[in-house]
Amino acid sequence: MTQIGRMNNLEILRIVDHGAYLEGDAAGEILLPKRDLNPDSRVGDHVSVFIYLDSEDKIIATTRTPKAQVGQFASLRVADVSKVGAFLDWGLSKDLLLPFQEQKTNVHEGQYYTVYVYFDKVSERIVASTKLDKFISTDPPPFQAGEQVDLLVVAKTDLGYKTIINHTHWGLIFKDAVFKPLKIGFSAKGFIQKVRPDGKIDLSLRPPGKRHLDAVSQKILDKLESAGGFLAMTDKTSPEEIYEVFGISKKVFKRTLGGLYKRRLVQLEPKGIRSTET
Repeated sequence: MTQIGRMNNLEILRIVDHGAYLEGDAAGEILLPKRDLNPDSRVGDHVSVFIYLDSEDKIIATTRTPKAQVGQFASLRVADVSKVGAFLDWGLSKDLLLPFQEQKTNVHEGQYYTVYVYFDKVSERIVASTKLDKFISTDPPPFQAGEQVDLLVVAKTDLGYKTIINHTHWGLIFKDAVFKPLKIGFSAKGFIQKVRPDGKIDLSLRPPGKRHLDAVSQKILDKLESAGGFLAMTDKTSPEEIYEVFGISKKVFKRTLGGLYKRRLVQLEPKGIRSTET
């Protein structure tokens, strides 16, 4: 069944001068404008498209992928504020409406806000809301310790960073588990560290095997990450350069590298060190 506000895989029924009409099931035929149509497309082909409403509230398709779909949270920039609400840049030609009644606090043009995207059955429009709590699941968390998940950082607290997990549950990255500066709106892969009896979830940005690294190992991995996953340093690098970069002796550097290699966290190449995560 065709879903408005989501990516769909639809069949091309016919091609006309201004685009192609797709099989939309109960939604009827849906136009994919010519600007989004691959010139090599043929009747009977299936295309991956996002279904939304155009400026006249007619159902339309695009091959562009928005920054968020219905049922998802995202950090989006306010493109404009009008008398009906705010409009958010979500990567499509028509901005996403954030109605005044769905704003937890007044929003301002040019600023980023975390929102939930949903289909409003009353107005029959795709809209956004900054009232996040009403869209967060209260069901028991289905996660297991060590499981990799998608994270979206929403707020900084005294304990750490409040985060949305897999677009469903709240979690927390404790500040002592943060090895690099985090920004509100930051999205990344993370890991479930612990699901507490009360349902609260502790998170980590590192896989479980990296949680007990010593400070020197962590420093080398952090330098690797900030350098894009590769450092042109080997056991032939001068002690002076090693100390300048890491603040450690060459002996400690070589011993630590050996430990990281045994744990398969780095690869040792002729011209340098490469993170196994790249």
